[in-house]
Amino acid sequence: MRVDLYKRMESEGKFSYLAVPEGELIPEEVVNIDWQDVSRGIELGDSEANTAYAIAASEQQILEKGYAITAATPLQGRLPNA
Repeated sequence: MRVDLYKRMESEGKFSYLAVPEGELIPEEVVNIDWQDVSRGIELGDSEANTAYAIAASEQQILEKGYAITAATPLQGRLPNA
């Protein structure tokens, strides 16, 4: 799936990531956070999203919510650096 990828700073130099379908706006329920542009129009599958960005079940999240986001609680200690 082609997505636009954003990140935000968390504690201890870790980042959370947000993936939205390519060309879509960041949904209103998460727009109040200062997201930084990481990459636009990249191909991102579930495996890479989970491994590189700690986004579990990215394709399912996008189908259900219109976006996929790093799940900080179940993945504590796994938030990516940089």
